[in-house]
Amino acid sequence: MRALRILLIFVVIFGGLFVAADRAAVYFAEDEVAGRIQSSQGVNTTPEVSIKGFPFLTQVVGGSLDEVDISLDGVTATADGHAVRVTEVKANLRDVRMDSSFSSATASSATGSAHISYADLMKSAPQGTTVGYAGPERAAKGQVKLSGTLTDVLEAANIPVPGAVAALLGGEELTVYSTVSLENGNTVRLSAEDLPKLPVPGLDEQVKGLVDYDLKLAGLPASIKLDRVTATATGLQFSGTGTNVSLAG
Repeated sequence: MRALRILLIFVVIFGGLFVAADRAAVYFAEDEVAGRIQSSQGVNTTPEVSIKGFPFLTQVVGGSLDEVDISLDGVTATADGHAVRVTEVKANLRDVRMDSSFSSATASSATGSAHISYADLMKSAPQGTTVGYAGPERAAKGQVKLSGTLTDVLEAANIPVPGAVAALLGGEELTVYSTVSLENGNTVRLSAEDLPKLPVPGLDEQVKGLVDYDLKLAGLPASIKLDRVTATATGLQFSGTGTNVSLAG
């Protein structure tokens, strides 16, 4: 009985040491992966990396990690020189296979997501306009709402508004619904739909040229794949899936 008690004590002690060593190895590996992602994929800030599954050491021996989560702050998008903050940048990678030298890894599957609030999106919008939620029906079509006073929008774009034209417009409010799409995984495109008929010939085309614009996502790790954008009540939500995605190299 005493021998069994001693054996159990040793099991508990060594089990605790193994767990401690396993967790220490995880923390070290997470820091290493984060550093490699930052250096190899041109990310401005260090990502947070979380390696799931226990025990970690047996996963390493097998050359494959069950699941890796990546999150990142400080990502920006740019449009005409305006910087826009991208938040909630995340990736979930599964069945991450490492090469024999542990210098690179590939995930069998991955999901990614990111978010741009309407407040942040407004920083890239044409001057004189606001960007907001278009309501559930239009949001379901992937549309957002741009609005502003037409003369203010034209003057902010340095388009002359003669007094006679300004009087004809009469402080007319401009309301445009723009369809949002994602091109090549890194460019957000806003394209105006249902542009109101304006009383001055040729003005429609000028206004459309102002409210149609691209927003370039920059600073995303290659491991975060985005292929879909939806309009929500709080902003633009991005998501995507991928296979055989490179984690670091």
